Amino acid sequence: MHNRLSVVTTLCCLLALCVLPRLNAQEISAPADREFRHLRIYQVMVEAYRDGDPERNYGTGYGNSSHRGDLRGIIQALPYIRSLGMNALWLTPIFDSGAGEGPDPRLEATGYFPKDYFKIDPKFGTFEDARELVDTAHALGMYVLFDGVFGHHKGNVVPSPRGHVPAGDPAQVSWPESLPFYKEVATYWIDTLGIDGWRFDQAYQIPIPMLRELREAIRTAAEKRRQAGKQWGTLGYVVGEVWKRAPNIARYAYGDDDEPGLLSAFDFPLRYKLVQVLAVEEKGFGHQPASVLEQGYRTHALYPAHAVPNLMLGNHDLVRFGDLIQRAGYPGPESETYWRRHRCALAFLAAFSGPITLYYGEEYGDEIAGFSTAVSPQDGCVQKGLCDDHVARNDGKISGFTEQQKALQNFVRRLFALRAAHPALWRGERQNLLATQHLYLDLKYAGADSIIFAMNTSTATERLRLAQFNGLRQKFRDAFSGKLFDPSEDTPVELPGLSVKFLIAEPANDE
Repeated sequence: MHNRLSVVTTLCCLLALCVLPRLNAQEISAPADREFRHLRIYQVMVEAYRDGDPERNYGTGYGNSSHRGDLRGIIQALPYIRSLGMNALWLTPIFDSGAGEGPDPRLEATGYFPKDYFKIDPKFGTFEDARELVDTAHALGMYVLFDGVFGHHKGNVVPSPRGHVPAGDPAQVSWPESLPFYKEVATYWIDTLGIDGWRFDQAYQIPIPMLRELREAIRTAAEKRRQAGKQWGTLGYVVGEVWKRAPNIARYAYGDDDEPGLLSAFDFPLRYKLVQVLAVEEKGFGHQPASVLEQGYRTHALYPAHAVPNLMLGNHDLVRFGDLIQRAGYPGPESETYWRRHRCALAFLAAFSGPITLYYGEEYGDEIAGFSTAVSPQDGCVQKGLCDDHVARNDGKISGFTEQQKALQNFVRRLFALRAAHPALWRGERQNLLATQHLYLDLKYAGADSIIFAMNTSTATERLRLAQFNGLRQKFRDAFSGKLFDPSEDTPVELPGLSVKFLIAEPANDE
């Protein structure tokens, strides 16, 4: 641990390590490329998240937070984040945006218009704060991902230590002329702080050959650290944001098997299907049958063989799931169904083969109190902090939870402990068993590890019998209740309204 780590932070780390389950070797030292499927990423919007240093903040920004977020606030939150079962942290950009040099300080606060890629934004903290954050996260068993704005910038970018600068227009840099600069950025933070990977903002701004070059440079830097005996900074994970339909995600992020780009990109198509089933999407389309989830999975057939999508429920550009539930006309936090819908959505993420990302606040069912679905730009949504594309940039918290919020957090902890313990969930093959109006069942399997994920999206109790699915011979035990179900005895599985079950296959009897 870095020698400048505070005593308080050190004690927090030790306490968290005492109360958390020990990470297995595969969790800590997953090999490169496809074995980043085990990642459970927690995303924070830095300027909005938490105020840990009163001297550092923007005090302005988009959304309805206090805009006092900083690195110290994140450092203080790390034990809490780890306690949820997360094993990775993604920070929105923390590089110097040249505060006060532009026409709109709200844009500078986002971090998505950097000016100096080799300096930490003083509004967020110092280089040493960033080092402490990374070292503390690593001490807790968490990877750290930085956010790479590699297709645009603020303008008049400060040259790199080697004298490189990006070429072309600030709104869209030129390629391949900008490649030396962004390669240096990508590898500098791995070399100096030991970060574990990158999220590429608007990855469609980077041509596929350049994505491959950047990914390979990151992989090489990570592998160099691995060969030097380093434990961290060796993962080299890269995930791209291409906020488009599946064919364009394939085109702009993944490339094809002959000319691959990235290995991982956010799974927007499946995310939209998920919220359409349990709530509505941002434009109001929803109330869909559970069978739509299988349609969402079928979009993966449009991707090349090397693609490993990363599934999320929300992010800093999307409306919070709690508000989408209410936009659908369903009750808010005062109703138990609000919390059940969250459990179903988060359980679906836990059953996904591939990396998953949780946006801060989702683990306690966050919503924006008083958020009006009728607010539009003409109504002054920017001034009110209630526009759809930034309304989720609200203050985060690590204490002061209601009993319902605590119950959802504990459910998340159980979910992610289950996911970490069962490779069938995070890297298993998937066979859909049932996709109807209200019932969705997948069989997940990896080697001898097999689990049935079952979800009921109606508000009424549904019953099913495992005997109806040909080929199921083993007994299955409910992961949470411990109840045993034997297909040969035709024991019914009861799914209350808006609930999920994880049924774990018992070891086969070879006698």
